[in-house]
Amino acid sequence: MHNYLDFEKPVADLESQIIALKGIGAGGESVDVSEEINRLETRSRDALADLYRKLTPWQKTQVARHPDRPHCVDYLNALVSDFTPLAGDRYFAEDHAVIAGFGRFDGQSIAVIGQEKGSDTQTRLKHNFGMARPEGYRKAVRIMKLAERFGIPLLTLVDTAGAYPGIGAEERGQAEAIARSTQTCLDLKIPLVSVVIGEGGSGGAIAIATANKVLMLEHAVYSVISPEAGASILWRDATRARDVAQAMKMTAQDLKGFGIIDEIIPEPVGGAHRDSEKVIADTADRVRVALGELVPHDGETLCRQRREKFLAIGRTL
Repeated sequence: MHNYLDFEKPVADLESQIIALKGIGAGGESVDVSEEINRLETRSRDALADLYRKLTPWQKTQVARHPDRPHCVDYLNALVSDFTPLAGDRYFAEDHAVIAGFGRFDGQSIAVIGQEKGSDTQTRLKHNFGMARPEGYRKAVRIMKLAERFGIPLLTLVDTAGAYPGIGAEERGQAEAIARSTQTCLDLKIPLVSVVIGEGGSGGAIAIATANKVLMLEHAVYSVISPEAGASILWRDATRARDVAQAMKMTAQDLKGFGIIDEIIPEPVGGAHRDSEKVIADTADRVRVALGELVPHDGETLCRQRREKFLAIGRTL
């Protein structure tokens, strides 16, 4: 049974009818309901495809936040073998919002840094809903520098509403930690590929996404601020989040047009949560191609290309 979003109600109604009819068939009733089931399944598929052909930015935000959407740990488990996580920032503490370590991708060594939101109440609390504190970004910097020391390519998986804005985080230097992580990304002399798999929220995202290649799932979002926070600042009314989402141009399609991301990874009809295995496999294919294009280049070239890429964003001449 799927968790349906508000705008998916027509599909939810049809799929509920299909489940009820299948229950009749399984109960040994003499009535043949197979034809009606087939008809409803066709209607359901068509309705879902029609909805997802014309999603608004706010609806895409809801899809990006879907609780069943594959998270960082799902990608790690499927794509990276022999993964060994490293903990702690060597200054203050371990931050479970950021998972970082080394493993093998296609048999080759790779470093991975990802933001994990959690999939149920217990894991969401453990991972602080994917919102990292300063120690999370300092841990990320530690892994980046280790990867560079040993010449190992780096993959980052972005999925956060933003860096954690708590008092303790600010007291321990949240802004400085984000800035240093972003600067380290820019300075790395190894291939760096980032994938926005869900939400890319503000500095909390770009701190690990200042990459040579930035890929983004079709219904992921990437913005300078969350729609709710933007609405609260502009109108002191978080209910106007859909207006902000429209204005911020935060969808993969908009960002590809602006040159902020390099490639859009298609999602199954209905979003990544409807076929996690396929979207993870497709992501692996695109990461494989991106790394293949970057690995032959020397460190200075990779660093220069990355800096030029981000300096060019917003230029009109």
